[in-house]
Parts: sequence; structure tokens; C-alpha cells
Amino acid sequence: MANVKRGKRPLSPHLQIYRPQLTSITSILTRITGNALIVGTMLAVWWLLAAATSPEYFATADAVATSWFGDLVFTGSLWAVWYHYLAGLRHLYFDAGKGLDIPTAEKLGWGVIIGSVVLTVITILLVQ
Repeated sequence: MANVKRGKRPLSPHLQIYRPQLTSITSILTRITGNALIVGTMLAVWWLLAAATSPEYFATADAVATSWFGDLVFTGSLWAVWYHYLAGLRHLYFDAGKGLDIPTAEKLGWGVIIGSVVLTVITILLVQ
């Protein structure tokens, strides 16, 4: 191989100079919300299994599910469902070959973020 003198330049952009774009943040957030939905699902399944097991065990699971921690997990899961759903619709739009220019992609990214928060608030207000 040739003896290449690369100097002292970095091999890839470092965090000090790299500015994440909205499109990369929304992509990463889609993966995080997809995996985070497992936590809410596990809490709901535990609650259902406890209901089928015994009244004492259900009382424990119900206390956790209706506590501030349960409310936080279920509210976060609700937001994650809406976010993941809207991001999936955006991805289908991208798959059709539309909205791939940077300004449109950023508008769609903000639409997914703001839309998921608005839909979460609306859902909470309708359920209560």
C-alpha cells in the first residue's frame, strides 16, 4: 500500500464541530421511541398478568401503574406512539420520493415533533 501521510486532521467530524441536523435527530428519536414503547408495554402486561394472578398481586401492580411513575411511563408511551406513528407516515412520504429536499424534510420533522405533542395533549384531555 502507498505510504499516505494524512497529517493531523481528524478522520471524521468531531462533536466539537458537528451540528446535528433536525432530520438526524428525528431519525434517532424514532428509533428511541420504538424501543421505549417496550417499557410501557411491559408495565401494561405486568398489570394484566397481576389481575389474572391474585387480588394481592394486582393491588401491588395497580399501585405502581397508577402512581406518578406509572403516569409518567404511560404518558411517555402515549407520546412515543403518536411520535412513532407520525414519523412512520413521514417515512412513507419519503418512500414515495416526495419531501426529500432539506427545507421540506425539516418542516416535516417539526411537524412530527409538534404534532406528536399536540396529539398527546388532545388524547389525554379526551381520556380524562
